[in-house]
Amino acid sequence: MTIRSLRLRLLLGGGIAILAALALAWYAMVTLFTAQIHARESEQLGNQMLPLIAGLSLNAQQKPIVSVSPSDSRFQRPSGGLYWQVRAPGGTARSRSLWDQDLPPMAPAKDHAWHARLVVGPFEPQVLLLERHLILAGNRDVTIQIAEDTASLTQARAQFVQDTRLYIILLWLLLSAAAALQVHLGLKPLRRLQNALKTLRHNPSQRLAVADHPLEVAPLLQAINELAEAREQDVKRARRRAADLAHGLKTPLAVLRAQSQKLRGLDDGAIVENLDKAIAAAAAAIEAELARARAAAARENAPPVAAIRPVAERVVSVVERTEAGAALVFEIECPADITLPASDEELAEILGSLTENAARFARRRVRITADHRGGQVRLAVEDDGPGLANWQLEEALIRGRRLDETGSGHGLGLAIARDLVEARGGAVVLLRSDLGGLKVEITWGRES
Repeated sequence: MTIRSLRLRLLLGGGIAILAALALAWYAMVTLFTAQIHARESEQLGNQMLPLIAGLSLNAQQKPIVSVSPSDSRFQRPSGGLYWQVRAPGGTARSRSLWDQDLPPMAPAKDHAWHARLVVGPFEPQVLLLERHLILAGNRDVTIQIAEDTASLTQARAQFVQDTRLYIILLWLLLSAAAALQVHLGLKPLRRLQNALKTLRHNPSQRLAVADHPLEVAPLLQAINELAEAREQDVKRARRRAADLAHGLKTPLAVLRAQSQKLRGLDDGAIVENLDKAIAAAAAAIEAELARARAAAARENAPPVAAIRPVAERVVSVVERTEAGAALVFEIECPADITLPASDEELAEILGSLTENAARFARRRVRITADHRGGQVRLAVEDDGPGLANWQLEEALIRGRRLDETGSGHGLGLAIARDLVEARGGAVVLLRSDLGGLKVEITWGRES
């Protein structure tokens, strides 16, 4: 499984790298400590053999004669853990501690220096053996060996390993904590960049300040600024073209209306009705695009917070004067403190479209409600009209068809509202109202 968190990757990588480095250092320290205690012990063994070498001689049969033995009492006890042995052409002399055992023969050597090695002891699993060749009078080659049980050395090494292991673990925890702090401080500029991007999202004209961030992320910031600039210019050009097109079509539509009025005088009702329907559809589409353009402009210039109740009251006061709304009762159940992440213009477009649709199909009542539920802001417009069938509601939401293609009449206004809501991160749901008609519920994921 891929680890997507950069923080986790850095922490894991740093922890593993620190652990590997400390383990290698610990192994090196144990190895050096073992070599050091062996060297020190070899030096002490060599010093103990100096009196023996000084008094060593050969008799007529070339057998070694030791006149001065090392003073350590362990040489006098059988299997005492400390042993010496002298080999000459005529025989062998050994410490009493060896009893009837012999130390291993010495390997051939080209010099007369001391040589140390670990071998199996006469009574122990392992001994440290120090040995050398010595030339006595008469050019006789004599081998001198001294050995010591390594039990005490092994115990000292084990104690060192245990102590350093605890130290290494504590050091690893300390260094890991330091690495975690370093990662935290290193990623802090990215959190600042995230906050700056949120500001850029709410205000497309805003740009990221390159000088306020580390040099390493400066190329990224510059690329983001260039992308934002290009996107803003594209959106402005598209908005201007849409507005120009809408305004350009208004005059031909006015001419068509005038011609429609003239046709009425000719009593050709079918042609007039079809022409009026076409003109109304084109006018509605133009009004929708103009509404979206006005809302987009409002997003750039106004703070994205709007109080629901005053906007709802203003919309209702307008709809009440229309032919469809004059005979209806409008209910507004919105606490005064509830706000939405939208501008007043956007909220007016949303509520205006939904309220006009509701008024068109309502029998007697239209209700506008808003509340907080589970950390969300919910706004609903419902009526007591015929509504939409369940299969139509499900088809509109599941198949992702435009809302103006589902049902009869509940279309263009809902499409405008949905576009504006989704632009602000909200969602539109179609439900059956307990009044009997259609309920359009809008939710925003967090309270403003």
